[in-house]
Amino acid sequence: MGGRVRRYRRFLRDAGAWARGRLPRGAAGGVRRHRWFLGVLGLGAALRVVTVLGYRPALWFPDSYTYVVTAIKPRPDLVRPAGYSMFLRLFEPFHSFALVASVQHLLGLLVGVLVYLTARRLGAPGWAAVLASVPSLLDAYQIELEHLLVSDTLFATLVMSAVCLAVSRATGPVSPGSSAPSRAGGLVAAGGIGLLVAAATLTRTVGLPLVALFAAWLVYRARGRVLAAGVMVAAALVPIAGYALWFHGTYQRFGLVGANGVFLYGKTMTFADCAVMKPPPDLAVLCDPRPPAARPPAQEYVWSKDSPLVRLPGITFTEENDALAGRFASLAITRQPLDYLGSVLSELARSFTPDRPVYPDAEVYGYYEFPATPPPPPGRYPATVGADFARRYEQGPIDARIAEPYAGWMRAYQSVARLPGTAVLVIVLVPPVTAAVRRLRRGPAGVSGGSAGAGPAVWPLPWATAVSLLVMPPAVAEFDYRYVLPAVPAACLAAAFMASKPSLHNIPRNVRI
Repeated sequence: MGGRVRRYRRFLRDAGAWARGRLPRGAAGGVRRHRWFLGVLGLGAALRVVTVLGYRPALWFPDSYTYVVTAIKPRPDLVRPAGYSMFLRLFEPFHSFALVASVQHLLGLLVGVLVYLTARRLGAPGWAAVLASVPSLLDAYQIELEHLLVSDTLFATLVMSAVCLAVSRATGPVSPGSSAPSRAGGLVAAGGIGLLVAAATLTRTVGLPLVALFAAWLVYRARGRVLAAGVMVAAALVPIAGYALWFHGTYQRFGLVGANGVFLYGKTMTFADCAVMKPPPDLAVLCDPRPPAARPPAQEYVWSKDSPLVRLPGITFTEENDALAGRFASLAITRQPLDYLGSVLSELARSFTPDRPVYPDAEVYGYYEFPATPPPPPGRYPATVGADFARRYEQGPIDARIAEPYAGWMRAYQSVARLPGTAVLVIVLVPPVTAAVRRLRRGPAGVSGGSAGAGPAVWPLPWATAVSLLVMPPAVAEFDYRYVLPAVPAACLAAAFMASKPSLHNIPRNVRI
């Protein structure tokens, strides 16, 4: 009874403060405590409002039109999973790509909030948590990516939601004396993690390895108990298997997409030497006589009409062509493993360059810049068909309209506000290097990283997630600047966990500042 009375009195006090136009005592303290983050968050929100005002209704990428077609006519796509298309379908009744772009900007802000709150909850100092959120909230290329109608913002949000849930709710060891509600809550959290990872995988297939990564994490955190990991894996695989059945019902073959072999073929053509591989006659038709140094980027072997694969009968992504391309790629990797490794590392290194050189070509590179003039309408056949569907979705014109001075402000901002690749490299190196140094200085007890000294370290999961997202594209397809951005929040969160608060225990009180 006394507790209810106290809560009622607190409610009346807070309501009175709001009525007088003042913050309640607790809210005012929270604003002061998080004032630096709230300032960064407010600036990030303002930049996104300027972007929405400057580029209406949204910005387009060649992939955007395929996503819209699948949203209007739901069916699995041979090249991309349908997760993002289902996201678009949720907003179809509103007939507004501007609304979709606005929601994506909100998701971008959410990622920054998740990074900050998770870092603070697990013991990172305030300055480290704020810095960890800055790339997600203020990087101009991140904001531009959110305004593009592509899957990366949704994918990054799902991945970071899974990471933050995993390190916050389902990470404690399960002791024999744990209460039943505690164990049940851990299993529910594990199921939620699995569903988030599944949704990420069905948005971009590069998320599939995260199923194994998160399962290993749960086993590691639970000191060898596998029940939570089993629940997570089951929750992830059921939706993924259901999508694979849907794909089979459409194309009579199992999979999430039908282009894995094709993209891996494009990857291997950056180094494949048929004189070394000695392929059988049916694979030799895919050889390129030019030396690797004289060849175009990997994507040209997937889309260009001059590609040996594209010149084969039928569409590029038939089951037969995809299998043939996959066999060629496997032979190239097994016969030239060091060349494959070198190709992966050289592509990965593009993530860490101090400048931002044009790659893979000027057209693709230009899509990641805020434009000064309206982009031209699509010219290739699939995109022109997709544009018709997009006009049906919008129930009006879809051409990007540029409004000054807002667009000019964002172009000027983008010229100075970006996260350099060298900074990404430093952020990725901070957790393992810091952990190694602490282990050498203090032993295994000095590397907990964000767990306040209790239990195993929490940094490995976000760090391994970031590394996986950075490595997978150049390993199975090719590097692209937009593939780097979803990895940055996880890397920043891992780095924030390694920032230790200064200890005052050994400092006399009379000399503390």
